[in-house]
Amino acid sequence: MDDPTSTLPAPLPGTPHAAHWGSFSARWDGERLAVTPHPDDPAPSPILGNFTDALRHKARVQRPMVRRGWLENGPGPRRRDFTDDLIPVAWDEVLDRLAGEIRRVTDGFGPAAIYGGSYGWASAGRFHHAQSQIHRFFNTACGGYVRSINSYSAGASSVILPHVLGPFEVLSRRNVTWDQIGEHTDFVLAFGGMPLKNQMIASGGITRHIEAQAMARAAARGTVFCSVSPLRDDMPGEARPRWLPIRPGTDVALMLGLAHTLLSEGLHDRDFLTRCCVGFEAFAAYLLGTEDGVAKDAAWAAGLTGIAAETTRELARRLVSGRSLITVAHALQRAQYGEQPVWMAAVLAAMTGQIGLPGGGYNYALGAMGHTGRQVNAVPIPTMPQGRNGVSDFIPVARISDMLLNPGQAFEYNGQHLSYPKIRLVYWAGGNPFHHHQDLNRLRRAFSQVDTIVCHETGWTPMARFADIVMPATMTLERDDIGAAATDPRLIAMRKVAPPIGEARDDFAIFAALAARLGCEQAFTEGRTARQWLEHLYEPTRRALEEKGWPAPPFEAFWQAGEIPLPSAPDDGGILRAFRDDPERNALPTPSGRIEIVSQTIAGFGYEDCPGHPAWLPSTEQPDDAAPLTLIANQPATRLHSQLDFGAYSQSSKRRGREVIRINPGDAAPRGIADGDLVRLFNSRGACLAAACLSDDVMPGVVHLPTGAWYDPEDPGAEQSLCLHGNPNVVTRDIGTSRLAQGSCGQVTTVQCERFAGPARPVRAHEPPARATETP
Repeated sequence: MDDPTSTLPAPLPGTPHAAHWGSFSARWDGERLAVTPHPDDPAPSPILGNFTDALRHKARVQRPMVRRGWLENGPGPRRRDFTDDLIPVAWDEVLDRLAGEIRRVTDGFGPAAIYGGSYGWASAGRFHHAQSQIHRFFNTACGGYVRSINSYSAGASSVILPHVLGPFEVLSRRNVTWDQIGEHTDFVLAFGGMPLKNQMIASGGITRHIEAQAMARAAARGTVFCSVSPLRDDMPGEARPRWLPIRPGTDVALMLGLAHTLLSEGLHDRDFLTRCCVGFEAFAAYLLGTEDGVAKDAAWAAGLTGIAAETTRELARRLVSGRSLITVAHALQRAQYGEQPVWMAAVLAAMTGQIGLPGGGYNYALGAMGHTGRQVNAVPIPTMPQGRNGVSDFIPVARISDMLLNPGQAFEYNGQHLSYPKIRLVYWAGGNPFHHHQDLNRLRRAFSQVDTIVCHETGWTPMARFADIVMPATMTLERDDIGAAATDPRLIAMRKVAPPIGEARDDFAIFAALAARLGCEQAFTEGRTARQWLEHLYEPTRRALEEKGWPAPPFEAFWQAGEIPLPSAPDDGGILRAFRDDPERNALPTPSGRIEIVSQTIAGFGYEDCPGHPAWLPSTEQPDDAAPLTLIANQPATRLHSQLDFGAYSQSSKRRGREVIRINPGDAAPRGIADGDLVRLFNSRGACLAAACLSDDVMPGVVHLPTGAWYDPEDPGAEQSLCLHGNPNVVTRDIGTSRLAQGSCGQVTTVQCERFAGPARPVRAHEPPARATETP
């Protein structure tokens, strides 16, 4: 075989590295970081700009710190708050104390008293992957932990899709590609749009941001993009989109009106429904109102959505006049009854008969992240083994407050009857629940129920400030790793760019030191250093490349080159294309092997909040006199979630240091709100301040405040304090989507907004604790 190093790319200038928002090279001069996007990236993410001043920012955690009350009084439930009583402690002491606490909880209550769900994206590296490290540690040291399942982004869809079509990952990531759309698609109906800010991100990294160019090419060929959303900019201008404003939470009503039109005008594909689906006749009866007397027609939908009946009828006809594709953004299922739009969109696509056609049918979450619309890799990527979890208890990730506040309480999930465990120790690494979670005042009360909270952090996030024990963790730029994503055709050598700040250590080093104190260091590390782990994790990828006849250089050659190419699997449409071609031989992994328009399994669960077929279920929280506006709390454009909120690019979007809320001029005028004014957003759950931006890109009756601003309570010790920075999760609802999925409902809620005339202190969210720079 030829020399496998002969086809490696030339080394990049600077030190190669990767983030969830792009591959790049970097140079560090001791004060600031110079970042150069990957030369093959046609549209680099500006979020890379958050790195430039991050490495030595004052918000970085530099040494271990422990809460005074925990040191003096020991572990136990207490009223926790954000008051500044953290003190520096030497590494050996904090490791000894923490190992003792882990031993106390494990010996006294068992590993089911430890919550190690530790949700968060952390870094793009596959070895220093915080969730993998913490899970491996607890599986090794304690025999397991209470885990979390699913995600805040796709909590409802990841549960409903396997009942209806198949696995979430397969349907979202190996289905319709941008190449197919550019060649075949005539009409894209995107519920929730396809915002470019979301497509800049892909867990594990992304080398080429292709989406804007792909949409522009498709639009130039004649593809029509229609964005159904309360926000105009949920579809980029490159797509030349038609914006169809819709009242938040009424997408299912519109889908039903479209389906009724197809049925009543005889435009549905009877052959496909007979050959590939189950339950259409029963669903058709629901559409026609046979049982409830309510026909779900376009006129009925108009009264709910605000979209004219004739517009709905025209859209329905357009769906079957050429190759059409229906997509649903994560946003729609991050709400009460979020399973319904995911399911109903699949049914609507089935009625067109186009599921499985190139560029047609249904692709859940296309455009929701940079993973979608691409070909998957033909070889595995490096993956850190986590070991076996001996604890069976788990929670859907968004039910953490329910678990901590209600130990022993029964709950239902996907047909299972479960109960919440009693948690004594919460251990978090690589995440910030004061960003992800809803109703932050309730979350504060929930965290006060446990004995000890431990946090590994790079920066002084709200979670770090709330914890009992804070371990300073390195940033990805301060360590070596391997960047990889299953949909990105490059493996990136993430070489260390700068030395660690202060006393920061890698998560692996922290857990190895704890494992040594608990007598299981060898089991955790397997005798390998961090560098040896990288070589070990690289080998399965190298071997798979070699078996397929692709360049498969040894680790050192890959490391010096900075990257290697990975082959892509065929753009074959995945399981839906195969199923369409031969439903008998390529049955779907659903109970019937068909597309389940009616699910007997779900019907058998008896959930009134998720019946056996998609249905219109209006939210139990509707605008009223006290909260007349609907808040959209979506992902930010200038950072990933709350990561590097203190970074230069994130800061550039704020006004006077506060997050910006968009409001329609027609809603601002009667409230006396002018552009740039400080406003108070509030409801019965909480309140926050934000800077107003008047915009026609937000439909009337809606306000838009992205998530990710670090929670900054005006009174750190108060139970329900005003957030001065603009974190919308002080007002969002902490309920499950339904008993089926128990997903997050953080996307929409009802609020009031008023001009804030009072004094407001400057934001201190990124200030370190008073003693953070002291030496213990």
